[in-house]
Amino acid sequence: MENITIRRFRECDAQSVSELVRRNSMEVNIKDYPREYMERLAEIFDYNKALSKANSSHMYVACMAEKVVGCGSIVSFWGKEDESILSTIFVLPEFHGKGIGRLIIESLEKDEYFIRSKRIEIPSTITACEFYKKMGYKYKNGISKLDDEGHYRLEKFN
Repeated sequence: MENITIRRFRECDAQSVSELVRRNSMEVNIKDYPREYMERLAEIFDYNKALSKANSSHMYVACMAEKVVGCGSIVSFWGKEDESILSTIFVLPEFHGKGIGRLIIESLEKDEYFIRSKRIEIPSTITACEFYKKMGYKYKNGISKLDDEGHYRLEKFN
């Protein structure tokens, strides 16, 4: 997509990231999950949660001009040197299907955590599962059922 830049998260992005995660919870993921669950997630993911998430991972934002339109993060999986996990991958609902998610994943896959990993895991919502499969992620251990958190566990090997 034209005019989209991907860069590392800055503290000034926390409110925008919070809002885009909240919007996705209430406008997109709510179609696949109970309303109460999505309301609770939206309530929890405030400015401080976004900042905390960014400070504990390598978080990236997708920007159109100066507007944050997407985000994603990668971190070492349980402190392991050779495994990482992707999370908090969201795109503003009005920009879905325009290639921004693909740009975010491609950027995360260039990050040092990804490069040094033999295995990368992603907990996927019902909504995003097909997208991640198109990006080369497969069901962990071939198991295509939801875990206790309501996610499909997907993985990719380097």
